[in-house]
Amino acid sequence: MAGYIRIEPMTEGHIEGFHRVLDSVARERTYLTLLEAPPIEDTRKFALSSIAGGNVYLVALDGGELVGWCDIRRHFFPSRAHCGALGMGLLPDYRGRGLGRRLIAAAIEAAREAGMIRIELGVHADNARAIRLYESVGFVREGVSRDAFCVDGHYTDVINMAMIFR
Repeated sequence: MAGYIRIEPMTEGHIEGFHRVLDSVARERTYLTLLEAPPIEDTRKFALSSIAGGNVYLVALDGGELVGWCDIRRHFFPSRAHCGALGMGLLPDYRGRGLGRRLIAAAIEAAREAGMIRIELGVHADNARAIRLYESVGFVREGVSRDAFCVDGHYTDVINMAMIFR
């Protein structure tokens, strides 16, 4: 299935689909820091600002339906502008089929082309599938933030990972 899915830069026309997928993944209360998507207008403002700022924002499209995204947002401060923070999400039916690998590989290449040399992320320690994916594309563990994520009184460590290329 994932072989037929297009990956392309996010445009304004993708924002409603992105909002829908973001909300769906967030409401799983497992993978993202958000537990629900912000209001659509806030999402629109953030996405448009991020795209205009030259950040990497890719979407996965199954036909006309947005089913996932991967973004790498450059750090704001000039002393950290060579670094970007990675975020991604896929609808449940699209996981485990190689689409996440395709998305992250395309995003990493776009970040290189944009002049970033370091990409960082935080992944919940109990998300073994994501950890395997990140390690397989070159991320290394740099540390652990203990009990950094909490939902419904359940605390989870966050593994801090990064890759550097120059």
